[in-house]
Amino acid sequence: MTEASSPSAKRTDEGITLTRLFDAPRDLVFAAWKDPELMMRWWGPRDFTTPVCEIDFRVGGTWFSCMRSPEGQDYCSVCIYREIVEPERIVYMDSFADTEGNVVSASYYGLSPEWPLESKVTVTFDQVDGKTRLTVNNVGVPQNQDADDAMAGWNESMDRLEQVLRQRVMQR
Repeated sequence: MTEASSPSAKRTDEGITLTRLFDAPRDLVFAAWKDPELMMRWWGPRDFTTPVCEIDFRVGGTWFSCMRSPEGQDYCSVCIYREIVEPERIVYMDSFADTEGNVVSASYYGLSPEWPLESKVTVTFDQVDGKTRLTVNNVGVPQNQDADDAMAGWNESMDRLEQVLRQRVMQR
């Protein structure tokens, strides 16, 4: 059974950083970030679904996804992978997108115009005594209410990831 522990999320000078320790092997946690079927099960805040998740997992490849709120509103993003070091690190540039995958400003979704057109996300997977410490560093998140909302969304996604990992560990 996996157990998420030691969650932390904080604002930084450049954005936000989130750290979570999962009681699951690093290869399994890493796989959850490259397999679209797995990602659809955990990506997004609590009560959201991810009906669209297309991943071309290679440097220069794209990841397009749409999260759907309980009210039926889609929130899409398109990412471009800049660095992949399996199973240690993923770096990608993240942009808001319309449902066709075209980059749009954050204001398209009613968010602060302070968001850049793209933000840099670095995800690291550190092996710690058979567990995995996952760190997400999201550079470019405006230092206003959006940062708090982004941290809440990331934390809820990590809660959902923990559930998926628990099921996967039990199947091994």
